Amino acid sequence: MENDVGEIVDLYIPRKCSATNRPLTAKDHASVQINIGKVNEDGLYTGEFETVAISGFVRGKGLADDALNRIVDTKGLLDDIKKK
Repeated sequence: MENDVGEIVDLYIPRKCSATNRPLTAKDHASVQINIGKVNEDGLYTGEFETVAISGFVRGKGLADDALNRIVDTKGLLDDIKKK
């Protein structure tokens, strides 16, 4: 919910799985949230990051590594590595 200024004023905003778009409930203790740091051309961390959340369902099926690779490829975080 937003106020008149456009700021989000909800007390709780549920996260969603980046792979399946399922909501991550409070009881999903197997879910993880990973911050992937961005680096410059010298390989130094710039202070920016992309957040990826993976649900316990995906992790339980053994598909987390494939889902993570697909997500970072979609976000363009592997472009520099693919060129080498």
